[in-house]
Amino acid sequence: MTAIGFRMISTVLLVLLVLACLPLTVPRILGYHIYSVVSGSMEPAIPTGSLLYIQEAQPGEMKEGDIIAFYGSEHSTAVITHRVVENRVAMGEFITKGDANQAEDLQPVPYGDFIGKAVRIVPGAGKAAEIFTTTEGKTAAGALVLVAVLLQVLASLLDREREGRDNA
Repeated sequence: MTAIGFRMISTVLLVLLVLACLPLTVPRILGYHIYSVVSGSMEPAIPTGSLLYIQEAQPGEMKEGDIIAFYGSEHSTAVITHRVVENRVAMGEFITKGDANQAEDLQPVPYGDFIGKAVRIVPGAGKAAEIFTTTEGKTAAGALVLVAVLLQVLASLLDREREGRDNA
């Protein structure tokens, strides 16, 4: 293979990696929270494996039917995404329900546990996002960058060898 071929492969690998990471990085820079859906409580509106973009909002502005993200409890890091059934502004809490659930959630959601409103749902993209957030995924992305760098080095060595032959 020629130096140009190695450079092309290297560039394609890096462009693909950047394109794969853009949906996970740019929205965060713009202030969105990004979550992968791991349960079916909101199906069919939000299938398991979807990627959710959550925008910060004022809890008092949420309306019945809005899909919101919130912490499962005061000291929990688990994030739940359910639909607002009722916004009790005076009490500072929501009554929520998963679309696939038979009944409303047992506990009201205090405004303090509110994260934001779902503004974009990308079915299937959550599984891809999980790949890049695992240790194995990060290792694979790092290895891909290393391969691209090695291909660039190999291309440079081939160029030097060709220049040496041309000058001889």
